[in-house]
Amino acid sequence: MEPVSVGLVGAGPWAERAHAPMLAKSPHLRFAGVWARRPEAAARLGAPVFERVEELFDACEAVAFCVPPGVQAELGVRAARAGKALLLEKPLADSLENARRLAGAVREAGVASQMVLSMRYMKQVRAFLARCADIEAFGGHAANISNVLLGDHPFGTPWRLERGALLDVGPHVVDLLDAALGRVIGVRAHGNPLGWTGLLLDHEGGAVSEASMCMAAAGDLPPASVAVYGRTGSARLLPGDDDDLFETIAEEFARTVRQGGGHPLDAAHGLRLQEIIAEAEAQLGTP
Repeated sequence: MEPVSVGLVGAGPWAERAHAPMLAKSPHLRFAGVWARRPEAAARLGAPVFERVEELFDACEAVAFCVPPGVQAELGVRAARAGKALLLEKPLADSLENARRLAGAVREAGVASQMVLSMRYMKQVRAFLARCADIEAFGGHAANISNVLLGDHPFGTPWRLERGALLDVGPHVVDLLDAALGRVIGVRAHGNPLGWTGLLLDHEGGAVSEASMCMAAAGDLPPASVAVYGRTGSARLLPGDDDDLFETIAEEFARTVRQGGGHPLDAAHGLRLQEIIAEAEAQLGTP
């Protein structure tokens, strides 16, 4: 399979830590260049730096995004209309309206898309989900607790400080419970996205689950976890490190582009997650 030339939009901490190394190292991708609002940050990523995002689009087949959700929503539409495949971060956008606009642009342009819901590419997560499919699962719970909103955390970026846990880690949590227990068809929310947020989820087939999220906790914090219970067994997930995570993302994205789409974690899936998060946010009110 011929490597896919990918341009990177964004040069923040996550781009430097994850996206740029993935693009540089994967034999399935070619790092075509980078555009960022801070050229000095872009210059640290080891690829040609473009002054205008349109110039980056012209130099690549696909675009990987590592920018705030509102910026991804805006530039993702432009990239899709330019005929570029999209590797998208979660959440898909900063609002449901913009998520629908971006997913619509992807659909109308007929370009391939794939979401970096990073946990779904881990070996232990895929083994966990396979186990869930075998136990006649009827319920479960998940927790994701961190200190990102406290102090000078590298990922305490403005959009996270404004919107909190629900928009940031909510897509991960909802996506895992959705994959483990069946399509989420209902949500009830309580709490505060800048403090503690709880979700009660209803799934197709009758399963139910609970999710707890917080990014403002201090002290010795537990790892993120998911547990699922069924009529013939149970399954528990405590995600650890996976050295092949980003290589798996890269390989699957290249295949998605070369085959013309069809990845299960595409922009349409990202939109469905955003619809669930938006419903929860509406019940809670703005942070």
